[in-house]
Amino acid sequence: FHSPCRGGWLAPPAGRSEIDPYRACDIPKGGTMIDLIVKDLVKSFDTEENILDGLSFDVQAGERVGIMGRNGAGKTTLFRILTGEIGFDSGEVTFAPGKKVGLISQIPNYPADYSVEDVLRTAFAGLEKLKTQLAQLEQQMSEQPDREILTQYDALMDRFTTGGGYEMEVDLQKVVNGLNIPPDMRQRQFSMLSGGEKTRVNLARLLLEKTDILLLDEPTNHLDMKSVEWLEEYILRFKGTVLTISHDRYFLDRIVQRIVELRGGKAEFYTGNYSAYVIEKQARFDLQMKQYEQEQAKLKQLGYTVERMKGWGINNRTLYRRAMSIQHRMERIEKTERPVEEKKLKLRFSEKDFLGDELFTVHDLGKSFGDKVLFDHVDLEVKGGERIALLGDNGTGKSTFLKILLGEMTADHGKIKFGPTVKTAYLPQIIHFAHPERTLYDTMLYEKNCTPQAARDRLGAFLFQGDEVFKTVATLSGGEQSRLRLCMLMDEKINLLILDEPTNHLDIASREWIEAAVEDYEGALLFVSHDRYFVDRFATRIWVLEDGAIRDYRCGYEKYHSILAHEAEKPKAAPVKAEKEKKEKPKAKGGDKALEKKLRAVEREVEKQEALVASYDPQIEAAAADYQALTKLLAEKAEAEAALEALMEQWEALSLELES
Repeated sequence: FHSPCRGGWLAPPAGRSEIDPYRACDIPKGGTMIDLIVKDLVKSFDTEENILDGLSFDVQAGERVGIMGRNGAGKTTLFRILTGEIGFDSGEVTFAPGKKVGLISQIPNYPADYSVEDVLRTAFAGLEKLKTQLAQLEQQMSEQPDREILTQYDALMDRFTTGGGYEMEVDLQKVVNGLNIPPDMRQRQFSMLSGGEKTRVNLARLLLEKTDILLLDEPTNHLDMKSVEWLEEYILRFKGTVLTISHDRYFLDRIVQRIVELRGGKAEFYTGNYSAYVIEKQARFDLQMKQYEQEQAKLKQLGYTVERMKGWGINNRTLYRRAMSIQHRMERIEKTERPVEEKKLKLRFSEKDFLGDELFTVHDLGKSFGDKVLFDHVDLEVKGGERIALLGDNGTGKSTFLKILLGEMTADHGKIKFGPTVKTAYLPQIIHFAHPERTLYDTMLYEKNCTPQAARDRLGAFLFQGDEVFKTVATLSGGEQSRLRLCMLMDEKINLLILDEPTNHLDIASREWIEAAVEDYEGALLFVSHDRYFVDRFATRIWVLEDGAIRDYRCGYEKYHSILAHEAEKPKAAPVKAEKEKKEKPKAKGGDKALEKKLRAVEREVEKQEALVASYDPQIEAAAADYQALTKLLAEKAEAEAALEALMEQWEALSLELES
């Protein structure tokens, strides 16, 4: 057998003639088909340490499995082995017979003149060949009818129909619409696309090939939220087998049923999605640590007993023999390895007190590039401590809005007014350093004007240790550059933190480091992100930039998502217009003014209730030593929070009624 890959077939790696590692899969006694078996897999890259060291696992047909592990654990190496792109040193890789395997990260070389449309239609190469053969047989039958030709025609027609020949165009439109590949992009040369665009087109081609086993290596990179959600729905309906490497925790939570973590070259198994994996992993760590501590305490006690009995047994052979017996028993005890806790950054932004009510206001803001209007007539108001996620499709102008806010770009019209005590820090999506030729150490010395010891200490706190501090900034990965920029931001006293795709291209550990810093930060936060896990965790307010306007949702991500779902259920819902447009063109229904008045009244009540809830915090802190007073205050705060939640629900209902 050969290893199937990308709809074709690759020869198995050479050097293992004694066993065919790509033999057909067996069916276990339970009757469930196994699509993939990896057994005792070993792989090294000219080093003493094996990146895969006896890796073993299997995947049942139709399973959706997440492959986890730190950077360098061998995840991508495993995928390259599964597709036959590289060989392995020993072990077995076994596929079910006839199953096609596709890997998204592999982008084949196409002729230079191939358009995106040409690349997409390579997915139908087999069906197009059948279509040509059918046309030829039809021509032959029209000239000279023959039973043998008719039989051949029927067989080919059956293959064409079952293979989806009549659904090619429908399938193509579904996939390109879902992954946001517009008609003008389909006409462009594939070679002229960016890396992210090529990945998106390649994913579309792979889905159109109707592969049996999908290997997805960071499939959500370069996709906007709508495309990611479409991909999730596609995978949930997909009847084949899926293995995915991903740092998108929300994506993993939605689609995977099981986690295989690569650790030390071997596999550890967790049932459930990413959230279940995190809980189980911590539980295993705690259990192993408890067992280790109990064993160490027991060994310490036995050691103390042995030493005493040896001392007493100088003139007593019985006691001495008993001491040696206990010592032998100690040596035979199976010792639990001390679990190693992964290093975590202890990050905290320095905060500056904010004095005043309004952090900043945006009035009648607009920006266009030629005929393309990014946004127009935007009016917004932000108060201290708010946490706002700015969402929208790629190219709608989110980063442009942030640059105007920061004064790095000018608007066409409108103005932004900041409060007098506002101090801002900004982490851009694409990080630039003025002197990338400098080392990390010199960068800290020159740009932060700190002492050599302070530079070392701060870099060490961000896990830049030893000789790493003498690497040049230009050689750092995207994630390392983000970490260095954060390191430089940490001592600035701020009350407005602006982040543009802060978790982009970071592994899960790095994302958790940034989240830990944001969690402790109590100032105002405005961020652009496609990481729904990050948005769901931090956003208390959502701005959506679409159709030239920013729509304001005063709620978190989950409630925002439920509002969208509610709106989608409405038949032929009218498009939402900008707030200013609503004022200029009021609806004809007489009850709308009353609804608007009621909505404004509820908004005022919400603000008052939010202030009331916040007022309990200093009282609770002051009453920390008074149990009775503390209990009373906590109960009162809980009641105030419940009342606030009820007001928010009332506001949401009125908003929906007004828009319907």
